[in-house]
Amino acid sequence: MSTAPWQREWQQAIRHPASLLTRLGLDPSLHGPADRARRLFELRVPEAYLQRIEPGNPHDPLLRQVLPVDAEFDDHPGFDNDPVGDHASLAGGGVIHKYRGRALLIATGACAINCRYCFRRHFPYADANASSGQWAQAIDYLRGDPSISEVILSGGDPLSLNDRRLGALGESLAAIPHLRRLRVHSRLPVVLPSRVDEALLAWLTGTRLTPVMVLHANHPNELDERVAERLQRLTAHGVRLYNQTVLLRGVNDRADTLEALGERLFDLGVQPYYLHLLDRVRGAAHFEVDTATATSIMRSLAARTPGYLLPRLVREVAGEPWKVPIDWTRPQPA
Repeated sequence: MSTAPWQREWQQAIRHPASLLTRLGLDPSLHGPADRARRLFELRVPEAYLQRIEPGNPHDPLLRQVLPVDAEFDDHPGFDNDPVGDHASLAGGGVIHKYRGRALLIATGACAINCRYCFRRHFPYADANASSGQWAQAIDYLRGDPSISEVILSGGDPLSLNDRRLGALGESLAAIPHLRRLRVHSRLPVVLPSRVDEALLAWLTGTRLTPVMVLHANHPNELDERVAERLQRLTAHGVRLYNQTVLLRGVNDRADTLEALGERLFDLGVQPYYLHLLDRVRGAAHFEVDTATATSIMRSLAARTPGYLLPRLVREVAGEPWKVPIDWTRPQPA
């Protein structure tokens, strides 16, 4: 099988801090901290995303999401390796079953980009993902529970799997009679837009299951014209698009930034969905926006944008049967 253009781009992603800093014309003194922190969690930045980072700006909001820093070594109370209780909810074969009516399938541990705030940066992918020869176990689990009407493909990033493997998985899922929807959680259309090719579109729309894609964009600068064109292809093929954003200090913790993001998403046919408070994973405390600040931002956002562009402010709490909504209509204690 020949290598697709998106696969070549992924294989050529920047993996070393020195290369990243040189390409962006940044201070070489940042190399030491970045090199130390990448040993905790690897650096990976594809060229398509790198081109959206402002050269010479160490505070660029896209750079902040991908550059390893010494703060990742800091221990903070309440931050641990499994902030959302995924490990306790593993049902075998890579299935995570937390919520009634839907189950999540860890299709792979691979991503096209490594976001420094990733809540699964410590997840044991080697032991708990369906891409390591466990499709049968996962399919059996889903088939055996008729209350499940929606399967969510996650990871890592499920779209890092090649089209052949996705095709086999899609056929197996479509053969389960009580499944109605296939939901894909992916950052690839944003960070590696070439992934949205004809083969992927055929896969998404080629079964009886209703295709839903939940994207992950945090800042309007991530949505350049190349991304826009690929998202419009998805909507033209009938794929329903939603976006979830993580509220990140130094990235998008301003109402005007979130307003611009929501407007840009809506222009591209994407519905703002969730605004997540940070999942408190070890190594990411420097990204946290406290609840009082988050609710203040939401009140400012609500005063300047239509209600249909307002994402739902939520926190995921281990053991809860749903995303926990945060009441932003009243000031919160600091």
